[in-house]
Amino acid sequence: MITLYVSSSCTSCRKAKAWLEEHNLEFEEKNIYHEPLTKEELKEILMLTDEGTEEIISYRSEAYKNLTVDLDTLSINELLDLFIEEPSLVRRPIIMDNRRLQIGFNDDEIRMFLPREVREINFAAIHERLQEVESA
Repeated sequence: MITLYVSSSCTSCRKAKAWLEEHNLEFEEKNIYHEPLTKEELKEILMLTDEGTEEIISYRSEAYKNLTVDLDTLSINELLDLFIEEPSLVRRPIIMDNRRLQIGFNDDEIRMFLPREVREINFAAIHERLQEVESA
């Protein structure tokens, strides 16, 4: 099952939700302001990242700009507590299942959540169109 972590004011979150709905993918939507992330959820997200906490921090947020603490000095538990207390520090949307993770909305990368058969059909159709263009 896909989980979509969002906030209501996030344009990228609305795009991700619309994309998942358009492709008839089942997902659970969680607004991180109404249902704060738990430590367990944050750990699950971090286990799927390539760069750890660097990937999920919203460096452009007001919350980040107003921090009075150096994040590098915090233990992982303190950092997780901070993410729970200040959800706007977390980049959104977060789209994940048990194996895949996308942070932020990217129209190309989100396709990884399509079933393999659908991706293969889409790839075959694109390949066929390219061949038509090349032979024209």
